[in-house]
Amino acid sequence: MKYVIGIDIGTSAVKSVLVSAEGRVVCEHSESYPLHRPEPGWSEQNPEDWAEQTIISLRKLMVKSNVDPSEVEGLSFSGQMHGLVLLGANGQVLRPAILWNDTRTTPQCRKIEDKLGSQLLDIARNRALEGFTLPKILWVQEHEPEILSQADVFLLPKDYVRYRLTGSFAMDYSDAAGTLLLDVAGKAWSSEIAGAFDLPLSLCPQLVDSSDLTGTLLPEVAEATGLLPSTKVFAGGADNACGAIGAGILGEGKTMCSIGTSGVVLSYESRKDINPQGKMHFFNHGEKDAFYVMGVTLAAGHSLSWFKDTFAKDMSFDSLLEGIESVPAGSGGLLFTPYISGERSPHPDANIRGSFIGMDSGHTLKHFARSVLEGITFSLRESIDIIRQSGKEITEVTAIGGGAQNEAWLQMQADIFNAEIVKLESEQGPALGGAMLAAYGCGWFTSLAQCAEAFIRPAKTYAPNREQADAYTELFEIYQNVYGQTRGLNERLAAFRQ
Repeated sequence: MKYVIGIDIGTSAVKSVLVSAEGRVVCEHSESYPLHRPEPGWSEQNPEDWAEQTIISLRKLMVKSNVDPSEVEGLSFSGQMHGLVLLGANGQVLRPAILWNDTRTTPQCRKIEDKLGSQLLDIARNRALEGFTLPKILWVQEHEPEILSQADVFLLPKDYVRYRLTGSFAMDYSDAAGTLLLDVAGKAWSSEIAGAFDLPLSLCPQLVDSSDLTGTLLPEVAEATGLLPSTKVFAGGADNACGAIGAGILGEGKTMCSIGTSGVVLSYESRKDINPQGKMHFFNHGEKDAFYVMGVTLAAGHSLSWFKDTFAKDMSFDSLLEGIESVPAGSGGLLFTPYISGERSPHPDANIRGSFIGMDSGHTLKHFARSVLEGITFSLRESIDIIRQSGKEITEVTAIGGGAQNEAWLQMQADIFNAEIVKLESEQGPALGGAMLAAYGCGWFTSLAQCAEAFIRPAKTYAPNREQADAYTELFEIYQNVYGQTRGLNERLAAFRQ
């Protein structure tokens, strides 16, 4: 037998999965670590917590699986994007990592836009948003200049863990694309962007492909994990890129919809000249010389969780959603917009807020529950439509995450997207994508697509119902009008939010 390991460095925990050559997940283990919020809007973690808990997770994975370490050929990573880790001359961490969900950098985002103008979208292909890495570097430059002056290199979360395991610095293109410092199409650090803010390019690590070999385990790490020092370590990728690999999004027209706390629509793209003009993200894929476009709904599953906790706290999710298929499409004229945390795609707007429109005394809890699901799915449909408008045909969407757990919601996605929805037999998300990068890097397969054929198996397909799809097309037009009609009101209401 032979195995690979996928490691996902998440925001709350690290997850390790041991996968056989047949694509079977034979063991998995997670270890959590704390999140620190020292100031309102700040979100930080200690990078050493990621490294220590990863080593513990690997050790427990090996003990639980009872697999001979000589049978583990390699490992690779998926990781939370954008988080800033600054290292000094000896590889020491200079300050806590500033994470993707830290919102302190709004002034720095405006500074980037003012300085670069349209050049930012031409080079980095993405807008300046608080989550990205460059605004965080500029915040440190402004508020902690003594820290930045000591920095030799910056890394992202998974890259720091890989450094601790191997002793080598590197960053793959899929993660580097989320820094705003990468020429995404040119696959090189941008001297124009770095120079505009007096940042030396030496601060940026070596760029590699996600399946590139970046070293082997340090002897002390091998001993601590129960693995061999000869275990190959591959670069890995950003969590969304690895999620795409783990869902088989590895060819033209391949698209996935992932619904967790946030919602993501991601579509494979081979054309490097695509520029969504900031309406969606455009990043390098984990597959070599490929890209993907991605739209984000900030409060997807979070909208459902908020609704349950606020209006049906004592009910389970299953009970809340039981019977919603009996409520007609459109929820009896009730429409929900899921902007309860602001919105990202196609409206990067921190002030917009959600709404229920069309309420009357005949609506029941089931009507409201269904309207929440419909509103979330309408928001995701906006991203799908942008991809279609770029000339891409989308007839099939792979559903993963919490949105793939409810049959009525899966059928709703088929009807609203007007595409077949594919549910997978087994879903391990980004960690599986990391394992697949290791399997491909080890030479088990000639391509990631061939690896996907062996590792990923569809379980069920949901086809759109023509009558329902037509009804939703009409409702979607109404949904799209809500943002413009309520934007001004929400900006005025922002003064009353305390």
